[in-house]
Amino acid sequence: MTALIERHRDELRAHCTRILRSPHDAEDAVQEALLRAWRALHQYEGRGSRRSWLYRIATNAAVDQIRGRREPATESAVPDPAQPVDQFERRESMDRLVSAARRLPSREREVFVLRAVIGHSARESADMLDTTPASVNSALQRARAKLRSRLGAGE
Repeated sequence: MTALIERHRDELRAHCTRILRSPHDAEDAVQEALLRAWRALHQYEGRGSRRSWLYRIATNAAVDQIRGRREPATESAVPDPAQPVDQFERRESMDRLVSAARRLPSREREVFVLRAVIGHSARESADMLDTTPASVNSALQRARAKLRSRLGAGE
């Protein structure tokens, strides 16, 4: 197990950094993921590769970490006069998107993060989530439809 962990630690850290946008938070997520993997090693059934199994656990740890964060305080968001208006508006839009994505069902949220945010292919995402590319694409379509609906409704 130690060799498996060391072989994938750097790529798991990079994966979690892309999800969390913070190397510090990513390291915490990787540590949590490796702890979960160690505890669940006896449950590994060998259906997929151990690499995809570790990625799925790391993705879940990162998403759980996001879920545990407080919602951004949009009421008190006051633009910095030195910051261009369009940059402030983009950040505000991104905050709304992240807030809406947090309320997606877990599988749709995972797929949305992997495909639309990080940019993994359907095959890569399917391998990480131990499912099929068709299932990933379907979940991405559902996630995008829900996000369009929520963001269009002013949530």
